[in-house]
Amino acid sequence: MAVAVAPPPSNASEFTKPGCQSRCGNLEIPYPFGIGLNCSRNSYFNINCNASFNPPKPFLLNANRYDNYKLTYYEVVNISESQIYVKNSKAQQSMACYGKRFDNKTQNSTIYMNFLDSPYTLSDANQVTSIGCDDLAMVQQDSIKASSGGAIKASSGGGCASYCSHFQNPFGFGSCPGIGCCRTSISKGDILIVELSDMHSYWRRVSKFFPCSFAFIGMIGDYDKFNFSLSHLRNSTTLLKTYNQEFMGMPFVLDWRIMDYNCTDAPNSTDYACGKNSYCIDMDTKLGGYHCRCKKGYEGNPYLGCNDINECEKSNQCVSFGTCTNTLGSYNCSCPDGYHGDGKKYGIGCIPTQLSRSKLAIGVGLGAGMGLLLLSSTCFWLYKFHTKRKHKNRKEKFFKQNGGLLLQQQILTDQSILEKTRLFTVKELEKATDNFNESRILGQGGQGTVYKGMLSEGKIVAIKKSKLVDENQVEQFINEVVMLSQIIHRNVVKLLGCCLETEVPLLVYEFIFNGTLFDLIHDKTNEFPLSWNMRLKIAVEVAEALAYLHSATYFPIYHRDVKSTNILLDEKYVAKVSDFGTSRSIAVDHTHLTTLVKGTFGYLDPEYFQSSQFTEKSDVYSLELFLSSS
Repeated sequence: MAVAVAPPPSNASEFTKPGCQSRCGNLEIPYPFGIGLNCSRNSYFNINCNASFNPPKPFLLNANRYDNYKLTYYEVVNISESQIYVKNSKAQQSMACYGKRFDNKTQNSTIYMNFLDSPYTLSDANQVTSIGCDDLAMVQQDSIKASSGGAIKASSGGGCASYCSHFQNPFGFGSCPGIGCCRTSISKGDILIVELSDMHSYWRRVSKFFPCSFAFIGMIGDYDKFNFSLSHLRNSTTLLKTYNQEFMGMPFVLDWRIMDYNCTDAPNSTDYACGKNSYCIDMDTKLGGYHCRCKKGYEGNPYLGCNDINECEKSNQCVSFGTCTNTLGSYNCSCPDGYHGDGKKYGIGCIPTQLSRSKLAIGVGLGAGMGLLLLSSTCFWLYKFHTKRKHKNRKEKFFKQNGGLLLQQQILTDQSILEKTRLFTVKELEKATDNFNESRILGQGGQGTVYKGMLSEGKIVAIKKSKLVDENQVEQFINEVVMLSQIIHRNVVKLLGCCLETEVPLLVYEFIFNGTLFDLIHDKTNEFPLSWNMRLKIAVEVAEALAYLHSATYFPIYHRDVKSTNILLDEKYVAKVSDFGTSRSIAVDHTHLTTLVKGTFGYLDPEYFQSSQFTEKSDVYSLELFLSSS
């Protein structure tokens, strides 16, 4: 995973001590870090550049002196003003396996990291992730700060439990966070202990589903959500091999600082680190230490001394015919002869001091021309303003008509809705679909038309233009949009958000690449035969999705249109239940839903036609019917 950090200036001499190596492989090494003797502030900042790799790789040796009393090498991937990013290694991992063949428990079930007496501390950008069934990851942290009255110690703790509700051979899949995986944050500190424990007896199980569990620390980033096979938890060797390959690219983040003092006392010390034209910044009042930064108008390495920026050669705010004069840390603007003012573009500028009659006449003519141009521009601007306001009013009308105010009210009540339900503008979706070009249509059905689109950030999505929403059912429509956006299940198509600025609401879903199960079954030319094992796998995944919708959500959700055309397959042929156009949720104190006939004839429960009462059994009937026909 790449970490975005601003690169240093090209002039290496400004960043590295004179005579010292400025780069190791692809990484710039800024002072107080350094390569070689007397090139860093002290041994804690030494970087070992290993030339046996191609390109060479930089390693930090002395960050953690107390890792089981062994020196630990960290491969450095980036250095910023206050943090250093290193590759995830065994020092940030632990594994525990239980049972007789594992001698009850392996010996490396604890992560212990101690950065006392070093300029490094654990960053709160890291998180602890625990993978396993019925396991507890306990986290203990300590922070110690030196003071005139002695050391001040602060302790904290936390943890998370990874849980598996059931396991069905041979399709055991976990998700993180979710099935078989939990995650917890850590705070800044000097000492971190993570201990894995078996919890199967707490859940009153006879034995564990899987004997092994795994925990690691790192900056999540691109690994925010991922799926994995629970079968890797059967064997310690397979587990380590799989997850080392998977997560070795995840960075582990350390905060670094010039230690011991805060900025109140640091300038008075004999080893003050900030160089010329720089100033001191406190790192953390709880942990102590400071950083240095160049003053405004200066650039370079603040620990070696900052140099004045010549704004007159770069960017400045002087008028084009004025004069720019560089000063230390700033610059001045002045006007040429015959003009007066401050010489700045966004100030008074430069005003002529004397005008001849001819110049005055020219000025009047130019003024009249400019006035006419200004009048024309004003009329054009008013027309554009009127048109823009008309479009804005139209969008606001549709927004209110489609329940936008109700959705905003729910967001004010619960801020988590905003994180999961993105409100798209019509401009975004028109750009994503080339103004809803017919060539972008993926399919059409009773509930609307689905388009393929690409958002500005490059993400491919499916955009559904629904049919008109009954104004009497707006509140129910908004409640169901919010409800569907909360669904997080690997076998249910994710609703990313909606747009309410058009006459008909637009729903934005994740895009599933391999089309529908119906197409896969009936395509005679398909080079990928649908084997019995694949059919069984898809059936299990659809059943798990329906079970989740019926029983694991806050309100039970009835799909009401389960058929092969509403089952999508991703690039790994994982089944995704889609098309919730006819779905409904019911409160927990109701046992069924009474409604008009909806769904697809041929897949509907016969009892539903008689009673108009839809239950979870009706979805099961549709599932069994489409499975038997597949």
